[in-house]
Amino acid sequence: MLDSIVIGGGPAGLSAALVLGRAGKRAVVFDDDNPRNKVTHESHSFLTRDGIHPSELKELGKLDILKYPTVSMEMQRVNEIHREKNHFQLITEKGDLYQTKKVLLATGLKDVFPKVKGLDKFYGSSLFSCPFCDGWEMRNQALVVISDNKNAAFQMGKKLSNWSKDIIVCTNGNQVLTEEQKRSFAKNGIQVLEEEIDELIGNNGQLQKIRFISGEEILREGGLVTVGLEQASPFAESLGCVMSDNGGIKTDGLGRTSIPGIYASGDATISTPSQLIMAAGEGNKVGAMIVSDLIDESFKL
Repeated sequence: MLDSIVIGGGPAGLSAALVLGRAGKRAVVFDDDNPRNKVTHESHSFLTRDGIHPSELKELGKLDILKYPTVSMEMQRVNEIHREKNHFQLITEKGDLYQTKKVLLATGLKDVFPKVKGLDKFYGSSLFSCPFCDGWEMRNQALVVISDNKNAAFQMGKKLSNWSKDIIVCTNGNQVLTEEQKRSFAKNGIQVLEEEIDELIGNNGQLQKIRFISGEEILREGGLVTVGLEQASPFAESLGCVMSDNGGIKTDGLGRTSIPGIYASGDATISTPSQLIMAAGEGNKVGAMIVSDLIDESFKL
């Protein structure tokens, strides 16, 4: 019987596993090596690791957790989780069976991309979704915000103006901006184009121009795209965990979900992308809570 299983080998899951290992708890981390940031070449704002490739950061994290003899890592997908009387039973894609007292869902989110021809050629190279992650590398360039989301289009354009004063907001054929928002953009030198995009054009991951269905083209060097987000794993809902209004797994702030013994951490709990260092911090906190709960359950009063 394991003390805990961690599903997800990103910064949240690995940080939690590190805490479990240092407490001498028997834990297994499962990971299918399919993170959201797989297309990203550099990760930023992680103190002492600014600019590191995401896969390198992950390998360093694996080395850290595997220093502890009670922790192991399995590079395979968990297919099923079943609630038993006092524990959980997990079945992997290889048919392996595991039993555990606790389960941490650090399964993250997955992107739902807008239907824009050519977007896949540039996303992660010159088009991104987070200004705080990649704004510095795009500073002072001719940028675009591609968004058909009425909440995100204005906020992304406003935030991106911190790094560049040459910005065009494209709503891809959708009327998502209010007249007041358009006036605000105009006051700040930000152009709005509401025509539908035909294709993004460039070479080797570098955006060069945007063609609209009218045939008009504009030159752009990079920018931001609004992507939809959804849970990368169905386990929270299939187990009956209460979800928050924004689609994240609802917790008590310390990682406990509505199902006793099931914990959640990282992006999956907030349903918005966060930076790696934030996810790592969350994982550390929830790992400590799992250990604390295990101690409470075994300590004789």
